[in-house]
Amino acid sequence: MSYTYTIKTNLGDISISLYEDTPRHLENFRKLTNENYYDGIRFHRVIKGFMIQTGDPLSRNDDNRMLHGTGGPEYRVAAEIKHPNVRGTLAAARDNNPEKASSGSQFYINQADNSFLDGEYTVFGQVTAGMDIVDAIAGVETDFNDNPLQPVSIETIVSSQGGQ
Repeated sequence: MSYTYTIKTNLGDISISLYEDTPRHLENFRKLTNENYYDGIRFHRVIKGFMIQTGDPLSRNDDNRMLHGTGGPEYRVAAEIKHPNVRGTLAAARDNNPEKASSGSQFYINQADNSFLDGEYTVFGQVTAGMDIVDAIAGVETDFNDNPLQPVSIETIVSSQGGQ
């Protein structure tokens, strides 16, 4: 079965396919997407030539940008480290913890091959269309915390066949 989604952003669409051999991350992403969790969440960390990161519900509010990147559900997802961090892959963000458990909602898309991250983060999917949108997001102007000056937001994430 194929698990495919379209991340609809205010800059365009990014199509992704999730890996079946990372079932905990697959199921968590499906659950959050079915709850419309990501609707209105911004890309809060954008580093050209590296990656773009999203998934923090605190990023919906511009009042305290310093907190962007610190929010999410009150749980972690157990690590499923199997795939390399190559251009176009999706990986779960995480805080510093010995189990390398992932954030409950934050993820990043690699804009470049980032092999130095291999073995540290769970890669759970890949971009199948829309890398031009990833590159456009990576190229926006940011503040000193790598937070875009003009909001780049997820409008919604919709599933394709099999992604429900």
